Amino acid sequence: MQSHLEDLYPTRISPEPVWQERKVPVLYPGYSLPSPLSAEQARQFEEEGFLVLPRIYSEEEVAIFRVEVERLRTDPEIRASEKTILEPQGEAVRSVFAIHRDNPLFSRMASDERIAGVASFLLGGDVYIHQSRLNYKPGFTGKEFYWHSDFETWHAEDGMPDMRAVSCSILLTDNTTYNGPLMLIPGSHRHFIHCVGQTPEHHYQKSLRKQEYGVPDHASLEKLAERYGITEVSAPAGSALFFDCNIMHGSNSNITPFPRTNLFYVYNHTENTVQDSLLTRLPRPDFVAESRNFSALEIRPERFV
Repeated sequence: MQSHLEDLYPTRISPEPVWQERKVPVLYPGYSLPSPLSAEQARQFEEEGFLVLPRIYSEEEVAIFRVEVERLRTDPEIRASEKTILEPQGEAVRSVFAIHRDNPLFSRMASDERIAGVASFLLGGDVYIHQSRLNYKPGFTGKEFYWHSDFETWHAEDGMPDMRAVSCSILLTDNTTYNGPLMLIPGSHRHFIHCVGQTPEHHYQKSLRKQEYGVPDHASLEKLAERYGITEVSAPAGSALFFDCNIMHGSNSNITPFPRTNLFYVYNHTENTVQDSLLTRLPRPDFVAESRNFSALEIRPERFV
């Protein structure tokens, strides 16, 4: 039986947005050797809230991943699954969830030391997968992901207690300045923005297509952008982007002919498991947010060619 935890980041309950400073470290417990990262890379993640590791997967490995991604995108059974999210006002596939559970190839990838080892280092210990998915942003029709902090959603809708999680996005196509790359506000991970509005029941059914609750107000976004600026992540296929769970981020729509496809894994520390006592609504389903299996990943070297 879960004990009742104090809600350190109450959100979606106030009629006005509220700013709050982060209560926990960004890098746990700090930099030490041995490490999969250099001291400079660790410093960048701690200060800016994100880090790009270029081309950690070879062209041959990326080609294998892309074949499987295309198979999933076009499989009628996968397309009909509740775990597959379509574009708003369209029929193109936007995301396929729970790939670390359902797909043998991407299950192996979740435990690969090239990414899981970095996540474990950043979070200071054992990790498990809170969420995984394929993100497609097709050419011409791929819609935007509006500005948000992932932690705000995971806290409000999943019951994640604190900011001890990190996202890893594996780029399977070149992410350029023009095909809707991820944009981040570096430094924003140090501030928690309490969002306005109560979460509707079964909100995930709409929010995964287009998020309308749990998005920051314009004045807060302006303040963050004026203070820290906005950075877009342009990097070649095979690169990995790690970003803190609380960094403010989003992306524009893709009106170019060139799709943007990424794998996405969320690593959470095993001492930061979701808690029902923090929820004010029914929890999201397991394919969106892990709520049962918090066993530590067995991190190991993997090669896919």
